[in-house]
Amino acid sequence: MEWFKNIYEWLLSLFWSTELDITLLGLQNAGKTSLLKAICGSDFTPDSIPTVGFAMKRVKVGRVTLKCWDLGGQPRFRSMWERYCRGVNAVVFILDSADPSTFDTAKTELHSLLEKESMEGIPLLVLGNKNDIADAIPVDKVIQTLGLKEITDREVSCYSISVKEANNLSAVLKWLIANRKT
Repeated sequence: MEWFKNIYEWLLSLFWSTELDITLLGLQNAGKTSLLKAICGSDFTPDSIPTVGFAMKRVKVGRVTLKCWDLGGQPRFRSMWERYCRGVNAVVFILDSADPSTFDTAKTELHSLLEKESMEGIPLLVLGNKNDIADAIPVDKVIQTLGLKEITDREVSCYSISVKEANNLSAVLKWLIANRKT
């Protein structure tokens, strides 16, 4: 019977599979690469090497393949963000919710990007990462801090997560699949 199930799944994937382009953004050390590794099934490692430029990985989730662009968050790479957001199904913006020194810059960079004409209508998922740290701000403060209620021209959601503890990662995947721009 197992072979029948495998053939059935394979046939379904031929006719009913989807590929979504997703861009992961945020300032340096927010957890973008760690999130991508976690989505791919790897264990958390605290000594991740910062992304230089960009990296791309494909992740299969059921009948959906996520093509994820992980973009560097250092100031010299932020001018590239728009280029890798054009035509994507969703943008994921990750904030280190335990580092208040980055909040103003994160808000400025996010709103500057969303003002670009090429970004029109692309759904946005904001993740307040590192909720396992005692000083991390809760999701309602992430919404307030980044001015997410000011963004009215697209679907916007915000979750509090911890990549390290794998908190809320399944909700992230469900959101990406359900709220993508088609």
